Amino acid sequence: MSRVQLALNVDDLEASIAFYSKLFNTTPAKVKPGYANFAIAEPALKLVLLENRGEGGTINHLGVEVDSSETVHGEIARLAGEGLFTEEQMNTTCCFATQDKVWVGAPDGERWEVYTVLADSDTFGEAPALAPEGSDLGLTQAPQGSVCCTPASSCC
Repeated sequence: MSRVQLALNVDDLEASIAFYSKLFNTTPAKVKPGYANFAIAEPALKLVLLENRGEGGTINHLGVEVDSSETVHGEIARLAGEGLFTEEQMNTTCCFATQDKVWVGAPDGERWEVYTVLADSDTFGEAPALAPEGSDLGLTQAPQGSVCCTPASSCC
């Protein structure tokens, strides 16, 4: 199963959890300090809330959650074949999960990730390599100070 991921910056995590719980008639799958995610069955959506005060109501990043690392690697090959620059992060910790992922930047600056969750984690992120100097992916520090999935436009 694949599903689209929408990661939103929110000013007040608790108020946003209450709102989205009512909107989608479900409770979060995971809640951690400054972070929550919903695994919504209908419509198939992974909704991620990242508390970034002053940035509420903006998109943090977009993604597609897939079932396996093989699918992530297949997307890396496909995207490279299409001539799109990708940033790979294998066995990385991000958003309280160990993941394999690939990032690609859209022409208007949106950041997309295709990822699979390998395991749950107690930490928000670790320090994987950032996008190469001069690349247009904009990956940077996450709010908690760990390098992760937060684009530069919504950081700190």
